[in-house]
Amino acid sequence: MESQASFLQNPFLILFVGVAIVIGMIIGGRINAFVALITAAIVVSLMAPGEIAEKISRVAAAFGAAAGNIGIVIGMAAVIGICLMDSGAADRIVRAFVRVLGEKRSSAALAGSGFVLSIPVFFDTVFYLLVPLARSLFRRTHRNYLKYVLAISAGAAVTHTLVPPTPGPLLMADNLDVDVGDMIMVGALVALPSAIAGLFFAAWLDRRMPIEMRPLAGTEEAEKAADKSDAELPNLFVSLLPIVLPVVMISANTIVSRLAGAPGASEAVKDASQWTAVIGNANLALLVSAAIAVFVYVAQCRPTAEKLGQTIENALMSAGVIILITAAGGAFGAMLKAAQIGDAIAALFPSGGASAGLVLMCLGFVITALLKFAQGSTTVAVITASSMIAAMVKGVDLDFNPVYLATAIGGGGLIGSWMNDSGF
Repeated sequence: MESQASFLQNPFLILFVGVAIVIGMIIGGRINAFVALITAAIVVSLMAPGEIAEKISRVAAAFGAAAGNIGIVIGMAAVIGICLMDSGAADRIVRAFVRVLGEKRSSAALAGSGFVLSIPVFFDTVFYLLVPLARSLFRRTHRNYLKYVLAISAGAAVTHTLVPPTPGPLLMADNLDVDVGDMIMVGALVALPSAIAGLFFAAWLDRRMPIEMRPLAGTEEAEKAADKSDAELPNLFVSLLPIVLPVVMISANTIVSRLAGAPGASEAVKDASQWTAVIGNANLALLVSAAIAVFVYVAQCRPTAEKLGQTIENALMSAGVIILITAAGGAFGAMLKAAQIGDAIAALFPSGGASAGLVLMCLGFVITALLKFAQGSTTVAVITASSMIAAMVKGVDLDFNPVYLATAIGGGGLIGSWMNDSGF
């Protein structure tokens, strides 16, 4: 009996069973990702070592802890997105890109707009906003429709997956103990050439497979907004503020905390680091950004109190599903940690170093891609995968900054967009 119990508590067996349950229930059973992830978390917890009486309660505790970490960030990101879109602020940013780059480089303008707007806003919201502009450009030029659409996808997808304060990479950084400022910098450095490569691919594919624009239901309101005059839109500074401000707040905390930790740092810098730790907290940064976005929406659209309340409520309701699924993913990752998968992987690489890190990077990429393909959401995929990899990294000497591991996981989230993805 003891040998059987020992076999059932093998960390690699537990990992295999947990991943098989998630993938099997979502793809094979067409079951909601929240139910699949919670079921897998419970099964993993039952198989993992620990007091029997606590095996279910620790899943609920991990779920609550994960929801506490992500709830404010995801909720505020949803509010920012809908307010930027409804106020016309996002449209103003797009027009600024077109004006700077010229209509001949409209695809680059669409990619740049998507790149910037997806930093705090979910990909599908940005795509919904920009597609009417791509359609408007096609009506004027009668060519390059596929190029325009793929340019939007190339620009928006990479920052949505790699650059905080988008909820996915922000919480991925938290799971892996990566400094958020480092994640912003490295994520942007990886995202920019990726977006440019995507833009070249869009042009290449458009030449070989031109696609005519088709009638598209459900975009009437967005297309009306695209026809507004510049005078009806907020100014560029105000439009950019909800996007730029949280990045500045979080980056300032990273810079000041590094200066405070340096040898010979003055007391003034150390005192300042206490304040920047508050100002640069992602929850506060996104809350301030959301407040500014709401103010812009109110100043621009003059909604009634009832309309304003309904707009924010709709945004938060859409965020609620994402919070449930990502918190379930966090609970799943925590149960893998309880199964001691990190110690088991560390035992395979007693010297740690680059070999262990490379294996974990590849594993993180593959797990994220599988999760993305199975349930559709990039945000859920990168947060769940990073929770799982965080459990595996415990005790492993990576021999490099974990920000690169986070970037590999984020890259996996760009794989396999199909009909279960809201952006698709």
